[in-house]
Amino acid sequence: MVDPARPLSLLAAQAGSPAFVDAMEQLQRCGGVLGLAPAQELPNLRQALGQGDPLVWRHAPAVVLGSGGSSGRRRWCLQPITHLEASAAATGDWLRQLGIEPSTALLVNPLPWHHVSGLMPWLRSQIWGAEHRWLEPAQLRTPQALPHTLPLPPGQPALLSLVPTQLHRLLAHPAGVRWLQGFSLIWIGGAPLAPEERGRSRQLGLHLAPCYGSTETGSMVTALAPQAFLAGQAGCGRALPHAQLRIAPANGAVEVRSRSLSAGVLEGGRLWPLAKADGWWRSGDLGQLAAEGGLTLLGRLDGAVHSGGETVFPEQVELALQTLAAQQGLPLAALLLVAQPDPEWGQRLVALVRGQGGEDATRLIPALQCLAAGLPPAQRPRDWRLCPELEPNAMGKWERQHWQRWLSDQS
Repeated sequence: MVDPARPLSLLAAQAGSPAFVDAMEQLQRCGGVLGLAPAQELPNLRQALGQGDPLVWRHAPAVVLGSGGSSGRRRWCLQPITHLEASAAATGDWLRQLGIEPSTALLVNPLPWHHVSGLMPWLRSQIWGAEHRWLEPAQLRTPQALPHTLPLPPGQPALLSLVPTQLHRLLAHPAGVRWLQGFSLIWIGGAPLAPEERGRSRQLGLHLAPCYGSTETGSMVTALAPQAFLAGQAGCGRALPHAQLRIAPANGAVEVRSRSLSAGVLEGGRLWPLAKADGWWRSGDLGQLAAEGGLTLLGRLDGAVHSGGETVFPEQVELALQTLAAQQGLPLAALLLVAQPDPEWGQRLVALVRGQGGEDATRLIPALQCLAAGLPPAQRPRDWRLCPELEPNAMGKWERQHWQRWLSDQS
């Protein structure tokens, strides 16, 4: 049962609102557990919490945050505040290695606070003694107003967290580009960065820092230094000071051991431990570690497609096709591969395609088919569909089950 001396609260307040700040400050002072979710997901969160597992209170003060947007399975992670503080402290140490003093920084935050990537900029500002500015995500849709909405002070290091969708929109406007060029560092994570955005960001001299992390890991556990990104280095960088990474030999999964790991996942009123007895947590991400420790993500293990006796990771094929399309100058705005049953192959890929602007997308598909002909047979989409509404969610993640249903409805 819930401990009456330690409140269990649920909050669906707007990010940046006084109610949110008050709730977080009270949590830090008085303890308890605070569940954060958008209003439409509060019933699911209540169901996961149930009557309150007594194990939860061992980790208070803590927050409960949703995870699982990329896999399609919603998980509710219990994150002790001390774990998130360890993440913030490690990120500050990493910044000092780059020559940035965290306490002098301005953290600009345009991400929802019920996501760990939106919660952490505020918490980092509390730990570092830095300035924090909330920016309504919708304001990124009017880049021409950003220099007036949130001017960047000269001489002060400005830090920004973005998902690829937001970066894409800002790169489409000269005012957005100029605003981005004023940041000392831009963390980019949550989803793969398309080759076109990666190349253009380097040409523009943007100080991107691709990173890897999740709700389970208490935000990022790796980051690539901006200078390494600008020099052409790929991947998500090496582990931050508070984390260790390894690759599971059995299936290539990325495994993490860190002081910021979630205490567990709440389901049906019970808290299920996240890490194994040795402290390692196995993610659902396929990855490779370079000799110097840099991480490269290859796709989601739970999204693998088995076609003609081969295992195909759609994200890898998407990246290959996007790279080829960019090299050919094709007007490709979005590409997503989903699987359909096939009596001969087991599963075959179907490509959903959206063209840029007013381009004639019907001419785009034949060009993409020609490029795909150079891929191994199991990786070639057997069908191609125009999908004008195709885009990731607000956090830049592809909700593959949604688009799988869209394809089924079309069929």
